[in-house]
Amino acid sequence: MNKVILIGRLTRDPELRYTGTNTAVATFSLAVNRPFTNQAGEREADFINIVVWRKQAENVKNYLNQGSQVAVEGRIQTRSYDGEDGKKRYVTEVVADNVQFLDTKASRENAQANSNPTPYDFPSTNETPTTNVEKDPFADFGSNIEINDDELPF
Repeated sequence: MNKVILIGRLTRDPELRYTGTNTAVATFSLAVNRPFTNQAGEREADFINIVVWRKQAENVKNYLNQGSQVAVEGRIQTRSYDGEDGKKRYVTEVVADNVQFLDTKASRENAQANSNPTPYDFPSTNETPTTNVEKDPFADFGSNIEINDDELPF
C-alpha cells in the first residue's frame, strides 16, 4: 500500500504548467513539522515536493500561496531524468489525489498583519461591540409566527 497524508504549509507559491495534451499540473513544496524537537529544543521540518493534476492543480494555483496550510492525501512516487550535465537525477515526490485547504485567504492575511501581536491585545473601550436590546432580534425573519400551547411538545 502506498498512501501518504501530510499537513503543512506551502513554502512557495504553486507553479502551474500544462502538458502537451493540455492537462494542468501544479507543483509546490510543503513544509511539514516533525513531531519532536532537536537537541537545541527547536522543531525541525521536512520539505516535501507535491505534484497535483487536472482541475485540482488549477484550484491550487488560484487559491493557495506561500504560507497556506493544506492537508495532502496521495502517494509517493520516484522518477528519474537525465540532467543538463548528462547525469541521471532521481526525484521523490508526493502525487496528490486530494488537497484540502485548511485556512482561508482572509485568515492568512490577518495572521501576516498581526505577526507580532502581544498576548493581551484587547480592544480599547470605544471599540467594544454593543448590542441594542430594545430591537427585536427576529424582526428580519418575516411575519409573526403564532404557536398554540397545544402544539408544544412539553
